[in-house]
Amino acid sequence: MTPQHRPSRAAADARTASSEAVLSREQHAGHTLIALGGELDIASAPSLRERLRVALIDAGPHVVIDLSGVTFCDVSGLALLIGARRRIGPGGTLVLAGPRPQMVRLLHVTGLDRAFAVRPAGGALPAADRSRSVAA
Repeated sequence: MTPQHRPSRAAADARTASSEAVLSREQHAGHTLIALGGELDIASAPSLRERLRVALIDAGPHVVIDLSGVTFCDVSGLALLIGARRRIGPGGTLVLAGPRPQMVRLLHVTGLDRAFAVRPAGGALPAADRSRSVAA
């Protein structure tokens, strides 16, 4: 490949940065909010799995995962969500908030929409969701 046809290092770095998954955590009265963004896929799963594990250590029993920033999700991303659900354990709650339409479809096609409480972006969390028990 000639130098003029090689992608620049900056372009490669920008592609990598834009596809990396991000995670942030905020403690609120009564629940912990974990926001995920970017691509939840086989490439991001190993580091994201560890960061999610750490975020859940002292999160308490009621967790909301904001999926509004997730741009892509494959089976590795679904496995991360299932793992989070198991970590919270019996008596806890996990709500998936604000998933994009393609994520809603993925949850429906896989049957996981029946395993998780799913709420639209900006939707209030009903009391029933705050007390819904999560199976391990």
